[in-house]
Amino acid sequence: MTQVAEVMTRGVQSIAPSDTIRRAAELMDELNVGALPVCEGERLKALITDRDIVVRAVSAGKDASCTVQEIASEPVEWCRETDEIESAMQRMEQLQIRRMPVVDSEGKLVGMLALGDIAVYSDGEVSSTIQAISTPSVPDR
Repeated sequence: MTQVAEVMTRGVQSIAPSDTIRRAAELMDELNVGALPVCEGERLKALITDRDIVVRAVSAGKDASCTVQEIASEPVEWCRETDEIESAMQRMEQLQIRRMPVVDSEGKLVGMLALGDIAVYSDGEVSSTIQAISTPSVPDR
């Protein structure tokens, strides 16, 4: 069976909880990504996405100097690098998430598992994963 470590993206850039959302947006632009793990040192604390910045900051009238920790998604969903890829795919489907941070046995960030990684790995299951993740969710209003 294939482990997450064989499929994930390594060398992922993270951001500190005390950094501003402006810095997060700049980093996302530089790296051409839609999410950044939020870490204290190597420890994963949260995840901030481009959607978090738009929905939790811009639409709420927050200033670009507000901190990442004020709007980051918590608790963060993650998987271990030793998990089976099929198990991680099922969790992503169930949770309707497109990206999942990957940690080692000590809880340190070692990578990210994204739909693109799964598509490259895919043995035909990717279409059901994408369909499940992309199914519209009920608004939390």
